[in-house]
Amino acid sequence: MFQNFQIYTSQRDEMREITRDIRNAVKQTGIQEGLAVIYCPHTTAGIAINENADPDVKHDVLMRLDEVYPWQHPQYQHAEGNTASHLKSITSGPSQTVIIHQGELQLGRWQGIYFCEFDGPRQREFFLKCIEG
Repeated sequence: MFQNFQIYTSQRDEMREITRDIRNAVKQTGIQEGLAVIYCPHTTAGIAINENADPDVKHDVLMRLDEVYPWQHPQYQHAEGNTASHLKSITSGPSQTVIIHQGELQLGRWQGIYFCEFDGPRQREFFLKCIEG
């Protein structure tokens, strides 16, 4: 099963939780045992799994990424001016894989799946591929 999701981001840097969308799509497949692969086809965005209980975590992660990869740097050479977005995307990675067991995503109690925007606001997409087995 393959599914394409559209997402609209509203800030330059943001982490949008997509766990519910992924859970619902996995349930619709009827797959009881397998893998869910969530993939982002953008070079300035990514997919992450992290805490979803305390919203301050998202704030702190984005703040620290800005400190490590500042938006402006005198040695950046990329003409589009979004080098920091590319670096953040490399850090988060383009995909995550989650085990499906007994029809449910096997996430930890405090884990959620996030679409990480680093060059917004934009219209984006991400893909879900569920593999039975």
